[in-house]
Amino acid sequence: MPTRRDILGLALLGGAGFCLTARPAVAGPAHFTLSEAEWRRRLKPEQFTVLRLAGTEPAFTSPLLHEKRAGRFACAGCRTSLFSSRTKYDSGTGWPSFWAPLGRSVRTTRDTSLGMTRIAVACATCEGHLGHVFDDGPKPTGLRYCINGLALAFSPGTA
Repeated sequence: MPTRRDILGLALLGGAGFCLTARPAVAGPAHFTLSEAEWRRRLKPEQFTVLRLAGTEPAFTSPLLHEKRAGRFACAGCRTSLFSSRTKYDSGTGWPSFWAPLGRSVRTTRDTSLGMTRIAVACATCEGHLGHVFDDGPKPTGLRYCINGLALAFSPGTA
């Protein structure tokens, strides 16, 4: 099984570009659906690459990586609340990391792209690709939801 360092190294190999997989983020019915053209109008090109094409932003490039205020992190595609700032922590990997999502706001699926097996995380409402979850996180869950900042919209306030 690849380590966090292996995965970070793969991400850094892409330089300033994006790592893409050739599959949709998750399978199954979404509660919020748009055509590809509507998604392209709604999202910035780099957000479309991450959310709709399961891309990955370059490590250490998201302003949300250092966001310390109380608030909520929502899906940049459909605005579903996904994570509370109370569960955010610095994993050292270069992407915003959380130890738990809000309720059933995310779905997970097996991802075998890039020659390894990982667990992909997607918004349960619009199926937008968010990132991956690993079992090397802090207590109380032991999980690390490693999320692309481009897939998130932050709203300061009550966490």
